[in-house]
Amino acid sequence: MAYTIQDSCIACGACVAECPVDAISEGTPYAIDAEKCIDCGACAGACPVEAPVEA
Repeated sequence: MAYTIQDSCIACGACVAECPVDAISEGTPYAIDAEKCIDCGACAGACPVEAPVEA
């Protein structure tokens, strides 16, 4: 299962640098490409507001 980013995202970009497969794109909120996501959880660990969650 891929991660998704909730509306609590503050668009800080912390998750983007942590994603090993470049599945996260900018926006408000940021978005995760479910086809690229490898469900590693790196984005969730980097997020200060816990916006990325398992779908």
